[in-house]
Amino acid sequence: MRFSINIPNFGDFADAKNVASVAAATEEAGWDALFIWDHVVWRKPTKKTFGDPWMLLTAAALATTGIKLGALVTPVARRRPHQLARQTATLDNLSGGRVIFAAGLGGPIEDEYGSFGESTDQRVLAERLDEGLELLDRYWSGEPVTHLGQHYQVHDVTMLPTPVQRPRMPIWIAGRWPTRRPMRRAARWDGAVPLFHSAPHGHNPPVEEVRDLVDYIREHRDAQQGNAFEVVVGGASPASTAKARDLLGPLVDAGATWWDERHPIDGNEIDQIKPVLRRIQQGPPAI
Repeated sequence: MRFSINIPNFGDFADAKNVASVAAATEEAGWDALFIWDHVVWRKPTKKTFGDPWMLLTAAALATTGIKLGALVTPVARRRPHQLARQTATLDNLSGGRVIFAAGLGGPIEDEYGSFGESTDQRVLAERLDEGLELLDRYWSGEPVTHLGQHYQVHDVTMLPTPVQRPRMPIWIAGRWPTRRPMRRAARWDGAVPLFHSAPHGHNPPVEEVRDLVDYIREHRDAQQGNAFEVVVGGASPASTAKARDLLGPLVDAGATWWDERHPIDGNEIDQIKPVLRRIQQGPPAI
């Protein structure tokens, strides 16, 4: 199992200097990755300060040399795939091939889409997500792309430079279990980042649900895709080594390959740098 730190892109973490400090501390303390949210608005009445996730990740890349970096998760349907391909390839080159790309519908949908007059029809957004992912895969190849799709058109475009990672950077797909369709989508790519209806962000997922999810994905994986597939679960791990083993050991047995350390979404510390740094400096859980 590998271990990551998860922070939002608002509050204290809207400041790229703070994110650079967090990234450096994450690497120094022995964690494997830093992941940042990708929101333009979130809980609008709170009027929080936001930073662009790709600018924040650029600061993180410049402050580190080894940890993986990415956004959990990018709503492809509200971005232009060609611009997203350029941003991610640039960051992958800057970081020396350390970017993980995670995608989903995003949300809250009324905030993230409806606020800007865009469709809030989840069927349409899912179509744009799937079509956008296929385009990203083709753009990152460095080969000429012509595409006449339902939502996007491309006329003989070659995106260079390609990402450092070949054949492309890993693609993880998010969804809320037990909804099946996002996990079928994940099975076509390289990893799954599930949230659980029974466990909000920052709360530890039930082992039996993780096991059911992993079994479901395995059923839908093409045998030719091989066995390399990541399952990312997260929550707040206990400081005690024995308690951390009790929490994470069964999740590893259930098929989880990453633990993403998260402050609870219903707490008041999720966007504050001091408590996040305290947890980072304690180091990843020992199992």
